[in-house]
Amino acid sequence: MIRWLFGEFFHRNITYALVGESGTGKSYQSKFIAAKYKISYIIDDGLLIKNERILAGRSAKEEQTILAAVKVAVFSDKERRDEVARRLLPEKYSKILILGTSEKMVNKIALRLQLPLPRKIIKIEDFARPFEIDTALRTRRVEGKHIIPLPSLEVRKTYPSIFLASQPVFKGKVPKTIGIIPESHEKSLVRPAYGTKPKIRISDFALSLMVKNAVYDYDPAINAKEIEIIDEPNGYSLCMSIDVPFGIRLEKKIDELKHFITENIERYTGFLIETVNIIIDKTIERE
Repeated sequence: MIRWLFGEFFHRNITYALVGESGTGKSYQSKFIAAKYKISYIIDDGLLIKNERILAGRSAKEEQTILAAVKVAVFSDKERRDEVARRLLPEKYSKILILGTSEKMVNKIALRLQLPLPRKIIKIEDFARPFEIDTALRTRRVEGKHIIPLPSLEVRKTYPSIFLASQPVFKGKVPKTIGIIPESHEKSLVRPAYGTKPKIRISDFALSLMVKNAVYDYDPAINAKEIEIIDEPNGYSLCMSIDVPFGIRLEKKIDELKHFITENIERYTGFLIETVNIIIDKTIERE
């Protein structure tokens, strides 16, 4: 229903994406990217923002655990994402910017909010200078401070429990490439509710069993063997070797299997699966 209502504007709208590792300064740089490309709408950490005001959504930084924060950021909750999609309907926007840690994440957000997939993907390292990224990472990892791309008054009013301070941005620190400087020259610093809590994770053994069960549910004849689990900032990457039945159409089957594993793990755990790499070890006779 929502997609049908979006039909009139769906092909005219352009989605931009800003992609980068957690803590590299995406929220801060998003203001300058929005100014450069004349974008009025930003999707960041569960919030729909228009011209530095919150229109809808809930900030992931208010969540008590990282797991809950990730689920909010990718709009796992149907009621929440429908709220944001409906709020966009009367806006008749032409450009919107989505922030995420990977292309997969921004694509997932776009699909869930009934938005066109990003036409232009900007990597943080191609926009921000190396020392800016290093400074942002140090601020995040050492001091535990995050940035919300909103004026301090808006953050203090909406999220007083996590607001820390407003930090002025001097003219010399504004990227020279944008041409237009946002009106607000400040950083709104917050400390997420989960900031002082340990990261919630699942054991490699338990996740490996879930992956093997997903493979078996997809096709009992496929044998999942060695599984390597890589702990990413916002989820996991999986690398596994399998034995497949002789004569199987591998290209289509492997892509389907990757999608099946990802959907099942994310549905039952809430963790984001960044990538699934599958290595075919050998072919076997189907019993």
